[in-house]
Amino acid sequence: MPRLYVISASTRPTSTGRPLAAWVAELAASRTEFDTTLIDLGELGLPFLDEPEHPSGGRYVHQHTKQWSAKVDSADCFVFVMPMYNGGFSAPLKNAIDFLYQEWKDKPVGLISYSAGTSGGAPAIEMIRPVLGRVGLRPAEKSLSIPGIEERIGEDQRFLATPELTAQAGAVLDEVTEALAATESAVA
Repeated sequence: MPRLYVISASTRPTSTGRPLAAWVAELAASRTEFDTTLIDLGELGLPFLDEPEHPSGGRYVHQHTKQWSAKVDSADCFVFVMPMYNGGFSAPLKNAIDFLYQEWKDKPVGLISYSAGTSGGAPAIEMIRPVLGRVGLRPAEKSLSIPGIEERIGEDQRFLATPELTAQAGAVLDEVTEALAATESAVA
């Protein structure tokens, strides 16, 4: 079964994105297409890129990079659940991407953003697309941007989904599934 990693891209201890990422992972896990794992960049704790060589060579000296490499290499596809900070995506997400190169190649990725404001983080999604292309990730055309994230977190710290948001997140997962199937048939 293909491995989908849902990556929570905020490292803030009070991030409102964690409940959203947990909900996305639950939604994906309820489907039959994926073996889903939630990865929290805050828990991963990668330092800023500290490898002496360029990631394209794949010659890593630090254990944290070797572990991150093995994790990303074992995935078949991703969904990035990402905040928008000052009109862009988070530095920890850029750093996590920059640590590696070949491990990302030809893997589909869905994008779900959020913000406190009205944009829902849509500018962050547009900003990250060229970065993803540079490392060979294949972003889904459909994305989901969720405005007013604070109002969507319940007292129990769970994401308060609506049927519309569930359908939109499902559409992102559908596109990741289709891209993954296209990759597998091209390889076969």
